[in-house]
Amino acid sequence: MLAARLLRAAPSGLASLHGSARRLRGARVAVVLSGCGVFDGTEIHEASAILVHLSRGGAEVQMYAPDIPQMHVIDHSKGQPAEAESRNVLVESSRIARGKITDLAKLSTKDYDAVIFPGGFGAAKNLSTFAVDGKDCKVNGEVERVLKEFHKAGKPIGLCCISPVLAAKVLSGAEVTVGHEEEEGGKWPYAGTAGAIKALGGKHYVKEVTEAHVDVNNKMVTTPAFMCETELHHIFDGIGAMKNNVNITELLCSMGTSFSHRSTMFQIHLPCVF
Repeated sequence: MLAARLLRAAPSGLASLHGSARRLRGARVAVVLSGCGVFDGTEIHEASAILVHLSRGGAEVQMYAPDIPQMHVIDHSKGQPAEAESRNVLVESSRIARGKITDLAKLSTKDYDAVIFPGGFGAAKNLSTFAVDGKDCKVNGEVERVLKEFHKAGKPIGLCCISPVLAAKVLSGAEVTVGHEEEEGGKWPYAGTAGAIKALGGKHYVKEVTEAHVDVNNKMVTTPAFMCETELHHIFDGIGAMKNNVNITELLCSMGTSFSHRSTMFQIHLPCVF
């Protein structure tokens, strides 16, 4: 049922805390897109929220996407597949990037301080086969490479909405959130994803849409975004929370500082990377 629902629709998200944290300009962040449009690509509102938060913080951003065909094309006005139509993930992602997009195969971890994956069903359809295969899914080879390389380098990884399933599949024991574990009358329509994450070997943590979970050991930050049926500004705030926690994770890692979940929740009182 979850797989069928994923094929039909797609929510996603990340969030923002407005604090008085000092910014360190010039942090380099890669943002990995999966097409353009919630049902078959990147969730555009989530991508935009990420870019606004990074821009406000002074980060240098480059967007990437794999140069591959989409799984399928959805007519967003009808919510149905567009028969006999095909599109390329890199080409579609360039719409969001205003043309400034690079093939994911060219992403070099050494050039960046962090990587962020917006949500949208492209993460489950184009960056992986999760929408079809669930816990038995495969992750795109370049996506897997990027996640493993950033993880090995100890550089922060941010994911929102449905994209945390990528980390759960690729990184053993990853701690993530996709929000709540019960649908609660339709407020969390994709709550079943939490069970899939556990089946993948990941650890799921219940969070509100405006919150982010910090996986200290894996230097990873996740937020529910549009996994929740809620107002757009809550999605924006949640993505800000993710971005801010990526900030402090990167800063403390660069300082060689050990830290706990509790300390990261107070990141707005400490210098930020962006």
